[in-house]
Amino acid sequence: MKIIKNVFDKYKPLFEQGGKFEKLMPFFETFETLFFVPNKVTPLKGVQIRDAVDLKRLMGTVIIAMVPSLLFGIWNVGYQHALATGETLSFMQQVWIGIVVVFPIIVVSYVAGLTVEFIFGVKKGHSLNEGYLVSGMLIPLVVPPTLPLWQVALAAVFAVLIGKEVFGGTGMNILNVALTARAFLYFAYPSQISGDVWTYLGDKTPIDGYSGATSLAIANEASVNSGVVVDALANTNTALGADFFSFSNLFFGFIPGSIGETSTLMVLIGAVILILTGVGSWKIIVSVFGGAYLTALLFNAIGANEFMLMPAHYHLVIGGLAFGAVFMATAPVTATQTEKGKWIYGILIGVLTIIIRVFNPAYPEGIMLAILLMNVFAPLIDFYIVKGNKQRRIQRATV
Repeated sequence: MKIIKNVFDKYKPLFEQGGKFEKLMPFFETFETLFFVPNKVTPLKGVQIRDAVDLKRLMGTVIIAMVPSLLFGIWNVGYQHALATGETLSFMQQVWIGIVVVFPIIVVSYVAGLTVEFIFGVKKGHSLNEGYLVSGMLIPLVVPPTLPLWQVALAAVFAVLIGKEVFGGTGMNILNVALTARAFLYFAYPSQISGDVWTYLGDKTPIDGYSGATSLAIANEASVNSGVVVDALANTNTALGADFFSFSNLFFGFIPGSIGETSTLMVLIGAVILILTGVGSWKIIVSVFGGAYLTALLFNAIGANEFMLMPAHYHLVIGGLAFGAVFMATAPVTATQTEKGKWIYGILIGVLTIIIRVFNPAYPEGIMLAILLMNVFAPLIDFYIVKGNKQRRIQRATV
C-alpha cells in the first residue's frame, strides 16, 4: 500500500489548485479515496459527532450484502442455460457461462454510470463519492441476462442523469437510481425486458417443450384463462420437470428471472447482513413483507379471480418482491426517515405490489412501481409524522 500511496502523493500536486489538471481533481480524489481514507478533518471548534460509519463503509456493506445474490445469479444463468438447451454441464462450466454473460453487464453499468458522474463532478467541481458503487451493481442484478449491453449503458446513463444528477447528486435524489433504470428499460424497450427473455441461450436451441416465461407471467396467464395458479406453476415447463415452479424452487431461486432476483434465500442472507450492521432498516423490510402477505391473505378471502386465490406465501417468493424489499425499499436517501414512517412506507409498498400484480394483467410484477411511487411520497409521510409529533408536544405543554 505504501507504493500506491507514494504514486498518489507524487501526482497529487498536478491536480491541486494551480496544478496542470486542477479541473480533474474530483476524478483524482475518487480513485484516491478508493484506496485511502481522505485526509480532511472536521473543524476543531463546534459540536462534533464521532462515528466509525461513513459513506464508504455504508456502501461497502451494501455491496457485501449483495454478493450472495450476485454469486448465485452468476451460477443460475449457466444453470438455466443448461436446462433450456439440454446440455450436461459441470458446476464450473455453468459458473463460467454466468461469468461470461454477467461480467460485461456489470462493467458496462459501472463505466456508463460513472462516466456521467465524472462529467458532472468535473463540471461542478465537487468530489465524487461511493453512491454509484451500489447503484452500478443493482442495475445488473435487476435486468435479464439477455439484455443488450447498449441498453444497459443507456439505462445507466438515464438513471444517473435523470434520476440523480438533476436533483443535485448523491443524497438529493428522490427516486431509487437502479429502479429508475429498470423503469426506463421497461417502458422504452419492453420486448427486451419482458417475455421469454430471462434465459441465456447463446447460439443454442432450446429443447422441445421449453418455456422461458417467469413464474409471475405464468400465474397471470392462468388467472386470465381462469386456471388454478398453483397448478399452472406446477405443470408449466414440463420439459424440465412438473415441479419446476414449486415453492421450494421459487424460494431457493432455481428458476429463470433477473440476474439477482430469483433466490429469496440469497436475498434474505443479504437482509441479515444489512440488519446486523444497521445499514438497512428491519422495519421497512418486515413491513414490506407483512403488507404484501396480509394483502394477499385479504385477496384470498375475496377470491374474485384465480390470481387472488394464489396462496399468500407464494407472493413473497415470486418475482422481485424480496429483492426490492431488502435492497431497494431500504435505500436511505429515498426511504422515509422517521421510525413510524418506515412502517407506513413499507406496508404501503407491500400492499401496492400485490394490488398491481393482481389487477394489472399488462404488468404482473409490482414491486418496482410500488417502490418508485412510495419514493415520491416518502417526504410527505415524514412531514405529517413530524407535524403530528409537534402538535402533540404543543398540546402536552399547554396542559
